[in-house]
Amino acid sequence: QVQLVESGGGLVQNGDSLRLSCVASARTFSANTMAWFRQAPGKEREFVAAISWPGRGTYYADSVKGRFTISRDNAKNTVYLQMNSLKSEDTAVYYCARGPNRLPVSTKEGEYDYWGRGTQVTVSS
Repeated sequence: QVQLVESGGGLVQNGDSLRLSCVASARTFSANTMAWFRQAPGKEREFVAAISWPGRGTYYADSVKGRFTISRDNAKNTVYLQMNSLKSEDTAVYYCARGPNRLPVSTKEGEYDYWGRGTQVTVSS
């Protein structure tokens, strides 16, 4: 059974940091690109960051470049999103997803086939 389980969300203040984690089953994780998307209230889901297999390539939305860092621990089947200097506009549900292993990685939601249920991040001003 394919599973992606996110954790690490919460309520923080402007300028704070959070680290999200996504644990996947081995079959889900191995040899695949992993990504984070987010959906704010009333908005479409949008690409945040992705990391190719086995981890050499990382890609970011312009809105998070320099503040967020995606990484993966292949031995633990886990992908992380370190979020620093959080802003109120980062408030959203964050989703982990599995995508095709190719370069450049896809930023299109429709090309990702497995998704977690999401974790809420709320940044208070």
